[in-house]
Amino acid sequence: MVGEGAAERGSRTLRAEGALKAIAAGPDRQERTRRVLEQALVFAGVSCAALYTPGDHRDLLCLVESAGVPRALYGVRDSYPASGGSPVADAHRGGAAVWVGPEEFAGSAESRRMPSSGLSLAALPVRGDGGGCLLALTGHPDGFGAEDRACLELIAEALTCPVPTEAAEGGELRPTAFTLAMDSGRVEVGDGVLRLFGLAPGEFDGRVETLLGLTVPEDLPSLMSVTEADHMTIGERELEFRVLQPTGPPKWLRLSGRLLPGGEGRPTRLLGTVADASTLRPDVTDVARVQRLAAALATAGTVRDVSQAVVAALRRPLRADRIALAELENERLVVTVLDPPDPESWPELWRLEWRTEWPDAPVRAMPTLAAALREGRARIWPAGTGDLEPALADVGPGGLAVLPLPAGGRMAGACLIGWDAPHDFGPDERALLTASAGLAGQALMRAHAFDAEHELVGMLQRQLLPRRLPELPGAVAVARYLPSTAGLELGGDWYDVIPLPDHHVALVIGDVQGHSAGAATLMGQMRTALRAYAAEGHPPDVVVSHANRLLVDMETDLFATCVYVDLDMEAGAAWCVRAGHLPPVLRHPDGSTEIAEAEGGPPLGVVPQADFPMSPLRLRPGTLIALTTDGLVETPESDIDAGLDRFAHALTGSDPAHLGLLADALLGEARRSDDVALLLVRYDGMALRPLRESWSVWRLPEAVRHARRFARRTLRSWDVPDDTTDGVLLIVSELVTNALVHTDGQVRLDLALIGRRLRVAVADASPRTPAKPTSIGWEATGGRGILLVEAMSAAWGTLPVGGGKQVWSEIALGE
Repeated sequence: MVGEGAAERGSRTLRAEGALKAIAAGPDRQERTRRVLEQALVFAGVSCAALYTPGDHRDLLCLVESAGVPRALYGVRDSYPASGGSPVADAHRGGAAVWVGPEEFAGSAESRRMPSSGLSLAALPVRGDGGGCLLALTGHPDGFGAEDRACLELIAEALTCPVPTEAAEGGELRPTAFTLAMDSGRVEVGDGVLRLFGLAPGEFDGRVETLLGLTVPEDLPSLMSVTEADHMTIGERELEFRVLQPTGPPKWLRLSGRLLPGGEGRPTRLLGTVADASTLRPDVTDVARVQRLAAALATAGTVRDVSQAVVAALRRPLRADRIALAELENERLVVTVLDPPDPESWPELWRLEWRTEWPDAPVRAMPTLAAALREGRARIWPAGTGDLEPALADVGPGGLAVLPLPAGGRMAGACLIGWDAPHDFGPDERALLTASAGLAGQALMRAHAFDAEHELVGMLQRQLLPRRLPELPGAVAVARYLPSTAGLELGGDWYDVIPLPDHHVALVIGDVQGHSAGAATLMGQMRTALRAYAAEGHPPDVVVSHANRLLVDMETDLFATCVYVDLDMEAGAAWCVRAGHLPPVLRHPDGSTEIAEAEGGPPLGVVPQADFPMSPLRLRPGTLIALTTDGLVETPESDIDAGLDRFAHALTGSDPAHLGLLADALLGEARRSDDVALLLVRYDGMALRPLRESWSVWRLPEAVRHARRFARRTLRSWDVPDDTTDGVLLIVSELVTNALVHTDGQVRLDLALIGRRLRVAVADASPRTPAKPTSIGWEATGGRGILLVEAMSAAWGTLPVGGGKQVWSEIALGE
């Protein structure tokens, strides 16, 4: 819907008459019909216009020409029964115009074919050449106004129903023309068409398959829709395709064709022309260009994708100097793309509002733009016309077009197109602007919803993964997660780094089957379960076995794979357990890489009583451990083993000194059809290793005295100051006594000297944590032991260990 301001609307009928008279002087009858239809877009605010004429048997009104938004978006048919109750048939039979407003149209049977609501319809009889009917559709809330109706009546009078030009039997075709028999596939082509395909007249065998074999394979589906009668609709078709060249890139060609129904012994034929699209003047009314924009917007997922598709479709054909596309959010325009992107190319007010990547500004700062958004009609200001505020006038000194982008009964945003040199706005450009505005508005609304949902999905995914990795003594860990860009479903990949007692750390990476909210929920449950089992002090194979039994008992249809590596920071050794997952890849300090030969078990949740064997890994300081999921190494072109080899080769030439940069580089070539998790750990070795000694406490009357004697010998060998020894021995006495008195089974005493901190730990078979009394009377005979331990320790606590517990105390040693 294109207008040029409220003051000029009264002259639309006069301008329409002038335009129609100029078109009537054109030599090409078929081209005249199309140009006349396009005037309905320009002067009557029509979104789609179509011309119908009686078929061979006159029982159908068949589509012969259309203009504007692709008619499929409005459910417009290729034909209507002449005796039916459609507005097209009523106007043709009655010889009078039929006007259907939004409310009346919503209740009609015809509206059920329309995906859009709020439409108005007009059907006007066409009286020349056997009669016909003009069908027009608009989405304007007020329907067709008085001047809109007057313009449509002028257009209906100017229309002449086209009669396709048929090649005479045995006659010569024009150089750029062709005729195809749909039943046999035999095609007659002019010499110019053969030259475009790179064929000499004597080399062509007359088969359409020969020409199709010279086209780019990706363009064959659209061409087949033209050359197969079952897929071709009656009426005009246009498309662009590419033909292969002996050297250089393919050449773009444009096909214009019309399917003629057969009868009386004549086969159904396709008549048309083929032209070199690269040498033609950019025809902004070309149906193929609108179709290309519609196809690009259909695959545009984000707001940025939609904006870039609109810029690519409009700037070059219109030869515009700048284009801006902005979303309308709470009466504020938020720019999503500027072309060109540099601030110096835009007005000063825009540069002042430049906050981040693009500027944004309140709509009230540009009242002319606000008026265009309220009216919902595109506005055009040629050079030197209109009193525009500087923020708009400087966008297009030689001409400015403002396109409101309607969607769902509201304005989704606006598109501003500007020219520096004086620009003449022809009807072709107006038609393209009208068609593009409707398509872009709907796409922008879809993309905005996609972006919002994608952000929600990303937030949920981030909440299920660790917020940050812990600092490790003697190692550095870095992790990355990339969600899939295919759709909005949550992924099931995860990673974790779990600090454990005695300078152990568990490295975990896994993948839950599928991409859904269920997979993400299960991923969170498995991550929590593995962390809980690891914290209980179980060995790696038991941790994974417990997780497997948990998943089986959950009775879900999903399974999971994972790798669990228990890394001993002091010894430089690790135990690896695999459950149907990729093995770790080790990069040694000399730069060589190795795919760890770690025997694996089945995926989690498949076999209830599965075995998960442990495989040892030896690590030297400087060794890099790389764990990843299949999304990084598996591609449709190669199997997972080849991808794992490529991953190991990429690590060979890497620099492990900067793990963050290395992780980003490894993910740089990742295919985003699946989510990806990556965990890198560089083992540097501990600069200061703890001193450790252990003592098994036998349940004898002298057990506590033996434990004290062991502790005294150990502290003396470690040169612990004598003024600290008595306090340590008291703590040993209390902890060992509590274990012997309140538990059954084995008791173990562990002493460790870590720097200037001494750690005393007593492990027993009972999971019960010692309770600290809240109050003790003077006559009580027990309960003071834990209070003494707390008073003499810098820190103390309990840890679960293999079904039991460990009570520990740390004492700070003096200098």
